[in-house]
Amino acid sequence: MMRVLVTGVGGPAGWSLAEQLTARGISVLGADMVPVHLDGVSTVVVPPASDPAMLPTLRALAARHGISMVIPTVSEELPGIAAEAAEFGPGVEVVVGSLAAVATAHDKLLTAEHLLAHGVPVPAFAPAEEGAAAGLGRPVIVKPRVSRGGRGVRLVEPGDAVNWAELRGTHVVQEFAPGIEFAPVVHRATLDDEPHVIVLEKTELADGRIGNAVSVRAVPDGAGDVATVARDAVVALGLVGPVDLDIRLREDGTPLVLEVNARFGANSAAAPELLERVLAAHTVRRREHMWPVTT
Repeated sequence: MMRVLVTGVGGPAGWSLAEQLTARGISVLGADMVPVHLDGVSTVVVPPASDPAMLPTLRALAARHGISMVIPTVSEELPGIAAEAAEFGPGVEVVVGSLAAVATAHDKLLTAEHLLAHGVPVPAFAPAEEGAAAGLGRPVIVKPRVSRGGRGVRLVEPGDAVNWAELRGTHVVQEFAPGIEFAPVVHRATLDDEPHVIVLEKTELADGRIGNAVSVRAVPDGAGDVATVARDAVVALGLVGPVDLDIRLREDGTPLVLEVNARFGANSAAAPELLERVLAAHTVRRREHMWPVTT
């Protein structure tokens, strides 16, 4: 039986992915930095991404439990896992992009700069410094350059006070796009393949105007330009595997890429085709003995 190691199994992305895999009859070993109980899934506690022991622990688990696929779902883990994916050894596919691509997507300022340079529309942005941010007006979004799950994201309205000194070097400020927000999910098997895009619309946000999606719905027609922009972003960044994006519309309807996550996101169950494509690509690689491999 195929066995998959899912990291961050206690978080929304990992939890959802584990449930989807077990529903397909696939054995899952879930890893998290805290104890987690999930019906039908064996779980283990592992060190956090900041601990040098994290990667050796994951490699040991993969060897001990006969893991054939490792799917990381924790943003903080991605650069380290991408750097050492080949160290998991023959027969283990690590579902992660290249280190260069993952590292760029990991930093929201670098992501915006890279996409802008490649002609992919992004909100007007600047490092979180008072002088640079002044030209963007209000409201604006202030967010950490490195974060996940909406942590630290703030909508700054006219008249709101901001301590720019505390944010310098660690945060980015973005134009606030007031239109509909989408959460496209993308799969790209290799750099030679055309990305497959499934557009999800965020129908309710946790904090009203911003925040994580409380609910989503699939958009059958791909929302036109939203699918194209999602595809172009993935290609520009050189990402492969599953990719989760946030895209929002300006008042004039222009879709803007807010951020890119080089992993499965919390909404993947609403687009089951994403996991099906990852598993199908894995089957092809096993048949062709393409090991060791990163996605």
